[in-house]
Amino acid sequence: MPEQLEHHQNRFKQRKFPVTIVCDGLNSASNTGSLFRIADAFGVEEIIFCIYVPVFSRRMEKTARATHKTVPHSFEPETEVALKALKDDGYTLIALEITNNSTPLQDLQLESNEKVALLLGGENHGIAPQHLAMVDHMVHIDMYGNNSSMNVSVAAGICLQTITQQIK
Repeated sequence: MPEQLEHHQNRFKQRKFPVTIVCDGLNSASNTGSLFRIADAFGVEEIIFCIYVPVFSRRMEKTARATHKTVPHSFEPETEVALKALKDDGYTLIALEITNNSTPLQDLQLESNEKVALLLGGENHGIAPQHLAMVDHMVHIDMYGNNSSMNVSVAAGICLQTITQQIK
């Protein structure tokens, strides 16, 4: 009979990837907590919060399950400043947003060890048009139901799975 493993029994090798998440106006406590947890699971090097300072509320901390203490993060008020600094440092900028010229996530092609900055939008308005204009790629997740959007932290997890598989 299969036995569920405890956290200390897992066989996963810890690893950091050259992936930074940039949040363009994310402001939900539960999404922030989920994003920390997903970033930890995928070995993300840093989360940069822009526009809104992340609120470290009880709800966020409960959702994050202490990963907010181990995943490096910072705040930059201006998304443009964060994106320009990453671009100047050799990062490929990828926006996760459904647009008239976005491509399906599964069509994204990255090089091994490529440095990636994943731009995520806020819950209500997505990614600002001026920030979309700065990226190298715009990708979306194909969806087959009635809804045309997905929770930002869930979408980030799907996208990070694809990115880390390609650059490892």
